Amino acid sequence: MIPPMTKSERETLKSIYRLSRDGQDAHTGALAEALGVSPATATATVKRLAERGLLDHKLYRGVELTLAGRGAAVAAIRRHRIVERFLADMLGYAWNEADRLATSFEHQLPQEVEDRLYVALDRPSSCPHGFPIPAPEVVEIPAMPPLYDLEPGDVAVVAVPGSTDPEIVKFLDTLGLRPGVRVEVREKHPFDGPLVLRVDGHDRTVGEKVAHHIYVKKEQIVKEQAV
Repeated sequence: MIPPMTKSERETLKSIYRLSRDGQDAHTGALAEALGVSPATATATVKRLAERGLLDHKLYRGVELTLAGRGAAVAAIRRHRIVERFLADMLGYAWNEADRLATSFEHQLPQEVEDRLYVALDRPSSCPHGFPIPAPEVVEIPAMPPLYDLEPGDVAVVAVPGSTDPEIVKFLDTLGLRPGVRVEVREKHPFDGPLVLRVDGHDRTVGEKVAHHIYVKKEQIVKEQAV
Protein backbone atom coordinates (compact mmCIF):
# COMPACT_ATOMS: atom_id res chain seq x y z
CA MET A 1 0.00 0.00 0.00
CA ILE A 2 1.37 3.42 -0.99
CA PRO A 3 1.49 5.75 2.05
CA PRO A 4 -0.23 9.13 1.77
CA MET A 5 1.95 12.07 0.84
CA THR A 6 3.43 14.16 3.62
CA LYS A 7 3.21 17.94 3.97
CA SER A 8 6.80 18.35 2.75
CA GLU A 9 6.13 16.19 -0.31
CA ARG A 10 3.03 18.17 -1.31
CA GLU A 11 4.78 21.49 -0.78
CA THR A 12 7.71 20.27 -2.87
CA LEU A 13 5.43 19.26 -5.73
CA LYS A 14 3.76 22.68 -5.65
CA SER A 15 7.11 24.47 -5.67
CA ILE A 16 8.44 22.42 -8.59
CA TYR A 17 5.28 23.15 -10.58
CA ARG A 18 5.52 26.88 -9.90
CA LEU A 19 9.24 27.08 -10.63
CA SER A 20 8.80 25.30 -13.96
CA ARG A 21 5.81 27.51 -14.83
CA ASP A 22 7.91 30.62 -14.16
CA GLY A 23 10.54 29.38 -16.61
CA GLN A 24 13.09 28.59 -13.91
CA ASP A 25 15.11 25.39 -13.63
CA ALA A 26 13.85 23.35 -10.69
CA HIS A 27 17.28 22.41 -9.38
CA THR A 28 17.44 21.29 -5.76
CA GLY A 29 19.19 24.54 -4.77
CA ALA A 30 16.37 26.71 -6.15
CA LEU A 31 13.83 24.29 -4.68
CA ALA A 32 15.43 24.47 -1.23
CA GLU A 33 15.37 28.28 -1.36
CA ALA A 34 11.70 28.34 -2.41
CA LEU A 35 10.74 25.94 0.40
CA GLY A 36 12.97 27.53 3.04
CA VAL A 37 14.77 24.25 3.81
CA SER A 38 18.33 22.98 3.48
CA PRO A 39 19.51 21.51 0.14
CA ALA A 40 19.95 18.12 1.87
CA THR A 41 16.30 18.16 3.01
CA ALA A 42 15.09 19.14 -0.46
CA THR A 43 17.20 16.40 -2.05
CA ALA A 44 15.79 13.76 0.32
CA THR A 45 12.21 14.79 -0.47
CA VAL A 46 12.94 14.80 -4.21
CA LYS A 47 14.32 11.27 -3.92
CA ARG A 48 11.14 10.03 -2.19
CA LEU A 49 8.94 11.64 -4.86
CA ALA A 50 11.06 10.11 -7.62
CA GLU A 51 10.59 6.70 -6.03
CA ARG A 52 6.83 7.26 -6.19
CA GLY A 53 7.08 8.01 -9.91
CA LEU A 54 6.03 11.64 -9.50
CA LEU A 55 9.19 13.23 -10.86
CA ASP A 56 12.43 12.60 -12.71
CA HIS A 57 15.65 13.76 -11.10
CA LYS A 58 18.61 13.74 -13.45
CA LEU A 59 22.09 14.87 -12.54
CA TYR A 60 22.85 18.39 -13.82
CA ARG A 61 19.37 18.67 -15.37
CA GLY A 62 17.33 19.39 -12.29
CA VAL A 63 13.90 18.03 -11.48
CA GLU A 64 10.99 17.49 -13.86
CA LEU A 65 7.47 16.40 -12.93
CA THR A 66 6.05 13.32 -14.61
CA LEU A 67 2.48 13.40 -15.86
CA ALA A 68 1.36 11.81 -12.59
CA GLY A 69 3.48 14.35 -10.72
CA ARG A 70 1.86 17.26 -12.53
CA GLY A 71 -1.55 15.90 -11.63
CA ALA A 72 -0.54 15.54 -7.97
CA ALA A 73 0.94 19.08 -7.93
CA VAL A 74 -2.19 20.64 -9.43
CA ALA A 75 -4.37 18.66 -6.99
CA ALA A 76 -2.30 20.05 -4.09
CA ILE A 77 -2.69 23.60 -5.44
CA ARG A 78 -6.45 23.02 -5.83
CA ARG A 79 -6.70 21.92 -2.19
CA HIS A 80 -4.70 24.92 -0.99
CA ARG A 81 -6.93 27.35 -2.86
CA ILE A 82 -10.14 25.73 -1.61
CA VAL A 83 -8.89 25.95 1.99
CA GLU A 84 -7.91 29.59 1.43
CA ARG A 85 -11.43 30.30 0.19
CA PHE A 86 -12.89 28.60 3.28
CA LEU A 87 -10.71 30.70 5.59
CA ALA A 88 -11.64 33.94 3.81
CA ASP A 89 -15.34 33.33 3.13
CA MET A 90 -16.41 31.31 6.17
CA LEU A 91 -13.98 32.45 8.89
CA GLY A 92 -13.42 36.04 7.78
CA TYR A 93 -9.65 36.02 7.32
CA ALA A 94 -8.08 38.62 5.04
CA TRP A 95 -6.98 37.28 1.66
CA ASN A 96 -3.29 37.81 2.46
CA GLU A 97 -3.64 35.90 5.75
CA ALA A 98 -5.44 32.93 4.22
CA ASP A 99 -2.39 31.75 2.27
CA ARG A 100 -0.22 31.40 5.38
CA LEU A 101 -2.90 29.74 7.49
CA ALA A 102 -4.03 27.30 4.80
CA THR A 103 -0.59 25.70 4.63
CA SER A 104 -0.68 24.89 8.36
CA PHE A 105 -3.57 22.41 8.16
CA GLU A 106 -4.56 21.69 4.53
CA HIS A 107 -2.39 18.57 4.40
CA GLN A 108 -4.34 16.82 7.17
CA LEU A 109 -7.68 17.08 5.36
CA PRO A 110 -9.23 13.84 4.07
CA GLN A 111 -10.24 14.06 0.40
CA GLU A 112 -13.90 13.76 1.39
CA VAL A 113 -13.62 16.89 3.54
CA GLU A 114 -11.97 18.84 0.72
CA ASP A 115 -14.79 17.79 -1.63
CA ARG A 116 -17.48 18.83 0.85
CA LEU A 117 -15.78 22.16 1.54
CA TYR A 118 -15.79 22.91 -2.19
CA VAL A 119 -19.53 22.21 -2.45
CA ALA A 120 -20.32 24.13 0.78
CA LEU A 121 -18.50 27.15 -0.66
CA ASP A 122 -20.76 26.98 -3.74
CA ARG A 123 -18.02 25.64 -6.03
CA PRO A 124 -15.84 28.79 -6.22
CA SER A 125 -13.89 29.43 -9.42
CA SER A 126 -11.00 31.30 -7.80
CA CYS A 127 -9.10 31.63 -4.54
CA PRO A 128 -9.12 34.85 -2.45
CA HIS A 129 -5.97 36.00 -4.29
CA GLY A 130 -7.80 35.89 -7.63
CA PHE A 131 -6.14 32.76 -9.06
CA PRO A 132 -8.26 29.99 -10.61
CA ILE A 133 -9.20 26.86 -8.67
CA PRO A 134 -8.41 24.07 -11.13
CA ALA A 135 -10.91 21.33 -11.87
CA PRO A 136 -10.24 17.89 -10.37
CA GLU A 137 -7.86 15.57 -12.20
CA VAL A 138 -6.36 18.18 -14.55
CA VAL A 139 -2.59 18.48 -15.03
CA GLU A 140 -2.33 22.16 -16.02
CA ILE A 141 -3.56 25.48 -14.65
CA PRO A 142 -4.17 28.30 -17.14
CA ALA A 143 -1.32 30.80 -16.98
CA MET A 144 -2.01 34.37 -15.87
CA PRO A 145 0.30 37.05 -17.30
CA PRO A 146 1.74 39.87 -15.18
CA LEU A 147 -0.07 43.19 -15.29
CA TYR A 148 2.86 44.76 -17.12
CA ASP A 149 2.21 42.55 -20.16
CA LEU A 150 -1.03 44.44 -20.87
CA GLU A 151 -1.30 47.20 -23.43
CA PRO A 152 -3.42 50.39 -23.53
CA GLY A 153 -7.08 49.54 -23.92
CA ASP A 154 -6.75 46.12 -22.27
CA VAL A 155 -9.15 45.28 -19.45
CA ALA A 156 -8.39 42.61 -16.85
CA VAL A 157 -9.16 41.30 -13.36
CA VAL A 158 -6.38 41.46 -10.76
CA ALA A 159 -4.74 38.60 -8.84
CA VAL A 160 -2.03 39.04 -6.18
CA PRO A 161 0.11 36.12 -4.94
CA GLY A 162 0.12 35.35 -1.23
CA SER A 163 3.93 35.49 -1.25
CA THR A 164 3.94 39.18 -2.21
CA ASP A 165 5.91 41.43 0.14
CA PRO A 166 3.54 42.89 2.79
CA GLU A 167 4.79 46.42 2.07
CA ILE A 168 3.89 46.00 -1.61
CA VAL A 169 0.46 44.68 -0.58
CA LYS A 170 -0.09 47.81 1.56
CA PHE A 171 0.96 50.04 -1.34
CA LEU A 172 -1.36 48.22 -3.76
CA ASP A 173 -4.19 48.59 -1.27
CA THR A 174 -3.78 52.39 -1.27
CA LEU A 175 -4.27 52.28 -5.06
CA GLY A 176 -7.33 50.05 -4.81
CA LEU A 177 -5.46 47.19 -6.49
CA ARG A 178 -6.86 44.17 -4.66
CA PRO A 179 -7.68 40.66 -5.86
CA GLY A 180 -10.79 40.58 -8.02
CA VAL A 181 -10.63 44.29 -8.95
CA ARG A 182 -11.21 45.16 -12.61
CA VAL A 183 -8.67 47.49 -14.22
CA GLU A 184 -8.23 49.16 -17.60
CA VAL A 185 -4.84 50.19 -18.97
CA ARG A 186 -5.01 53.84 -20.04
CA GLU A 187 -1.32 54.44 -20.85
CA LYS A 188 1.93 52.49 -20.97
CA HIS A 189 5.03 54.64 -21.02
CA PRO A 190 7.98 53.45 -23.15
CA PHE A 191 11.36 52.09 -22.01
CA ASP A 192 9.95 50.13 -19.04
CA GLY A 193 8.00 53.17 -17.92
CA PRO A 194 4.96 53.12 -15.63
CA LEU A 195 1.40 52.09 -16.42
CA VAL A 196 -1.57 54.38 -15.94
CA LEU A 197 -4.58 52.33 -14.88
CA ARG A 198 -8.25 53.10 -14.45
CA VAL A 199 -9.21 51.60 -11.08
CA ASP A 200 -12.70 52.08 -9.66
CA GLY A 201 -13.15 55.36 -11.52
CA HIS A 202 -9.70 56.77 -10.68
CA ASP A 203 -6.45 56.92 -12.64
CA ARG A 204 -3.59 55.20 -10.80
CA THR A 205 0.09 55.05 -11.80
CA VAL A 206 2.02 51.82 -11.20
CA GLY A 207 5.73 51.31 -11.87
CA GLU A 208 7.15 48.46 -13.93
CA LYS A 209 8.60 46.55 -10.95
CA VAL A 210 5.38 46.65 -8.93
CA ALA A 211 3.32 45.74 -12.00
CA HIS A 212 5.28 42.50 -12.27
CA HIS A 213 4.03 41.49 -8.80
CA ILE A 214 0.42 41.60 -10.02
CA TYR A 215 -1.15 38.99 -12.26
CA VAL A 216 -4.26 39.36 -14.36
CA LYS A 217 -7.03 37.53 -16.13
CA LYS A 218 -7.51 39.45 -19.34
CA GLU A 219 -11.07 40.14 -20.48
CA GLN A 220 -12.13 39.93 -24.09
CA ILE A 221 -13.62 43.21 -25.29
CA VAL A 222 -16.37 42.77 -27.85
CA LYS A 223 -16.57 45.76 -30.16
CA GLU A 224 -19.94 46.65 -31.57
CA GLN A 225 -20.07 46.76 -35.33
CA ALA A 226 -21.55 49.82 -36.99
CA VAL A 227 -24.83 49.16 -38.77
